[in-house]
Amino acid sequence: MTLAQSSFGNGDFLLFMFEFFLFVIWFWLLIMIFSDLFRDHETSGWAKALWTILVIVLPFIGILLYLIVRGRGMTDRALKQQQAMKQQMDAQIRAAVGTGASPADQIAQAKSLLDTGAITQAEFEALKNKALAS
Repeated sequence: MTLAQSSFGNGDFLLFMFEFFLFVIWFWLLIMIFSDLFRDHETSGWAKALWTILVIVLPFIGILLYLIVRGRGMTDRALKQQQAMKQQMDAQIRAAVGTGASPADQIAQAKSLLDTGAITQAEFEALKNKALAS
């Protein structure tokens, strides 16, 4: 065998795959930790800076310490963010569709328009029927 040739024998390929797998996990953990750290509004800027320095300078110890100390709250913060995003998306959908009000609210708005003279009785009946149909 010459120096130009290389082979993946004796488990070298499996070792390479294991090392690659560990690198992907480590990188994923870094992303999760930094996203959780900067998502948390209750943690001060100094604490965030200290965690960032710890995770960058001593990556394995920093990641393990972060998971031990703040791991339980990671799920809670992620759930809160998902719920807030869902509520915001639901509000945007309601605003786009225009059905933010219940049928009773729509009828009450139409009645107030009728009382002020902005619409006629026929228009009020049409709005009422439309609200009841939805």
